Amino acid sequence: MEMQKIAITVLFSMLLGAAASQLPFVPTSAFAKVEPAAAVAPKSDIKAYFSPNGGCTDAIVAQLDAAKVSVDVQAYSFTSAPIAKAVVDAKDRGVKVRVILDKSQETEKYSSLTFLHNAGVPTWVDHKHAIAHNKIMIIDGKTLLTGSFNFTKNAEKSNAENLLVINGQPELIVEYEKNFEKHLAHSDE
Repeated sequence: MEMQKIAITVLFSMLLGAAASQLPFVPTSAFAKVEPAAAVAPKSDIKAYFSPNGGCTDAIVAQLDAAKVSVDVQAYSFTSAPIAKAVVDAKDRGVKVRVILDKSQETEKYSSLTFLHNAGVPTWVDHKHAIAHNKIMIIDGKTLLTGSFNFTKNAEKSNAENLLVINGQPELIVEYEKNFEKHLAHSDE
């Protein structure tokens, strides 16, 4: 019976804090030994990649290949064939894919805009800004890819670029999702 009282004391002390010590059957000494459980922070995982030849393209393709629910993309320059193929493959697996590109991609010689559009990927162009310079992907509402890395062959092979793959940061991802929706609202199909 004493163990049950202590268990109830622990439960009430976690729920009610100091007010639980006012309960008639709770020994005051039980509170001295009970500390509230520490809050468990979500596991955060951040990986950094650098180019040239630092595996940025491979990291992006791997994340796209793992997508199960959704992929949202904002890109300034998008000419990378492996990344474009991985986006189309995700769409073909039933993943909801949306892509917003800078208006320069309408005239860029090797732009993925036409390839994605012809493959049935919902694609928009952001004409509102002088340059729509975002370079992000939000995958399954849980993973954020961002950095200076343009989705291009030159970014992987020739440029000094960076890419962060961020997991376990739900508040940050919500902010990026809000920003994506804001830009989608003023972009043209």
